[in-house]
Amino acid sequence: MSFGIGIIGCGMISRFHAAAIAELPSAELVACYNRTLPAAERLAEQYGGCRPYDDLPAMLADPRVDLVTICTPSGAHLEPAMAAIEAGKHVVIEKPLEVTVERCKRLLAAAERAGVRVATIFPSRFHRSAQLIKQAVDQGRFGQITMADAYVKWWRTQAYYDSGAWRGTWRLDGGGALMNQAIHSVDLLLWLAGPVVSVTAQTATLAHERIEVEDVAVATLQLANGGLGVIQASTATYPGSFKRIEIAGTRGTAILEEEDIVKWEFDQMTDADHQLVEQMRGATKTGGGAADPAAIGHHAHRDLLRDFLVALERGEPSQLEGTEGLRSVALIEAIYEAARQGRRVELA
Repeated sequence: MSFGIGIIGCGMISRFHAAAIAELPSAELVACYNRTLPAAERLAEQYGGCRPYDDLPAMLADPRVDLVTICTPSGAHLEPAMAAIEAGKHVVIEKPLEVTVERCKRLLAAAERAGVRVATIFPSRFHRSAQLIKQAVDQGRFGQITMADAYVKWWRTQAYYDSGAWRGTWRLDGGGALMNQAIHSVDLLLWLAGPVVSVTAQTATLAHERIEVEDVAVATLQLANGGLGVIQASTATYPGSFKRIEIAGTRGTAILEEEDIVKWEFDQMTDADHQLVEQMRGATKTGGGAADPAAIGHHAHRDLLRDFLVALERGEPSQLEGTEGLRSVALIEAIYEAARQGRRVELA
């Protein structure tokens, strides 16, 4: 089965979607939409000559379009997603799913009513290193997980925020370093260590002007399994470092830096464990987005889209159904509330 895909929003991230689609034998980029036609025409010319549109209803009426990927600013995901859902199209949405839990729930409810599927873009889950850690968690190799931490100490220039009126706004960015940059690591932490039941937090804006949101955030977490955790997120830490995830328990510890496993130690090590450590050092081939948002690869986008297309064909859930995208938004929303109120916030 082959799927015709349309892209909504032809900014920077759309290039990674287009490159990923080009490597999938079961998919073809057939259309792209942008409010300004020249941007759509540039994307169409660069990737296979798909049909460019500046009229969204017209693109959604194109019978060749089976599903769309949404690459608009974060707080502008709901409206095009709803239009696509009403047109009977499956939807893949760049992170975050939307910028509030309420908007996420509206989107997911509409998809359920229409009988179409929604997936969220969290490509870090498809890195082999992350999947190896998840496998070890599921096998119980960490014992009781006692600490689960995420560190995202990135750098963004003032010019980055000035480059788009939506950047650094609550309405369209949904937040700052947590919602825009660190949400990948928030998702990984929830995937690996399980639900969070309460948070405390502090946020600040220290290095940038003319933005409404934080460029530094620190949160402490109470995990449902009894363990504790920390999330640190920033776009104000020059020159920027790979994102780092640490999972530690009573029987083992693993540390992930972007796609590299830099620590993998358990109470019962095997020859395969020692080989894995050697194989997974130096796995990162990009800048990881630490200082340049375009310094990422499209390989994990490709694997995520492949997983979703296979799930559609088989009528099975994909690894990143839209409900998964709701979890990270709920946690970040709680962190922001804890920082505003100066108190512990419980999660449902």
